[in-house]
Amino acid sequence: MKTAICEMLDIDFPLLAFSHCRDVVAAVTNAGGFGVLGASSHGPEDLEHELAWIDDHVDGKPYGVDIVCPEKFEGKGLDLTPEQIAAMVPAGHREYVAKLLSEHGVGLDEIGDEPFRMIHTLTDSIGEELLDVSFRHPIKLIANALGVPPQFMIDRAKTAGVPVAALVGAKEHAIKQVQAGVDVLVVQGTEAGGHCGEVTTMVLVPEVIEAIRPIRGVPVLAAGGIVTGRQVAACIALGAAGAWTGSVWLTTEEAETAPYTVQKMLAASSRDTVRSKGRTGKYSRQLKSAWTDAWNADAQGPGSLPMPLQSVVSEKVLRRLDVLAENGNKGAQELATYWVGQGVGLMSKVKPAREVVREMIEDYLNAVDRVAGSVAD
Repeated sequence: MKTAICEMLDIDFPLLAFSHCRDVVAAVTNAGGFGVLGASSHGPEDLEHELAWIDDHVDGKPYGVDIVCPEKFEGKGLDLTPEQIAAMVPAGHREYVAKLLSEHGVGLDEIGDEPFRMIHTLTDSIGEELLDVSFRHPIKLIANALGVPPQFMIDRAKTAGVPVAALVGAKEHAIKQVQAGVDVLVVQGTEAGGHCGEVTTMVLVPEVIEAIRPIRGVPVLAAGGIVTGRQVAACIALGAAGAWTGSVWLTTEEAETAPYTVQKMLAASSRDTVRSKGRTGKYSRQLKSAWTDAWNADAQGPGSLPMPLQSVVSEKVLRRLDVLAENGNKGAQELATYWVGQGVGLMSKVKPAREVVREMIEDYLNAVDRVAGSVAD
């Protein structure tokens, strides 16, 4: 195929796969797509290990890295330690979580030592360290998921000749990103798993393309609920250069998704997801569960905290609940959740990642043939 993103990244099919799992990244890249390792949960040493593994398994084929350097977060610029950030969480929120767990038959002691703590450090200095690691490897794309990438990321990438991608959920965000100098826009509709806005992909993609046209030509990747090849074809028809996908890889054989959560995803419909601040403090789409219910606007609770404080009260708890849920704890199963988009309703079977790529290519070609056949001679 010949789209702007295929030419930019030297790939055969305009499919980018975001995953926290290195095995998925390698499998998609080897199948003709472009794997992007989500490194928000990695420290510098972990990222070095993961990228070295990918290098050994893709035989020089292109892949990318997505790190999180948020434009705004609580304590930004202060370089606070994880302990200092955890100390900022009000006692009332800790008590609320303990009560919520107890109501579902889970004791706070079952979460382990220090149930409320930062698992990942969120500072600009950590972002720079992750960039240092990333650029020691032959990456072909660097992405930032929250807000305009910091100038040090843009400058470093341009020096290395690596395109910078940024995620947007509104026309106004897209204009800011293009003016800041990003090279690729990931235009993500509300259907998407993880952090997302309120506008649908089908509306947002053409809106963004029209908005940035007078400024500068930037390839657009459509994102949000895309799990089939016919949807990729629809993205191209909307004017996008390709698709950015994430949720579809969560139920592949290679994925690191918690086993019980995989089963919840396979059984879910597109209506079984919700935008909630209950995990990160920013709206992100995830499986609806007793945990997301507890943090919605109608809940009798203290409300979510700003990023990254909400992660202090949620991340270690939710990870431990995944383990308890797999071991049969009914309360943990009710609370368990994970990021996933509305496309989950089309995800009904565990498959190898390479098979997902193959099926998407075949489905794409069939869709293109159907559209071509609809045009009168």
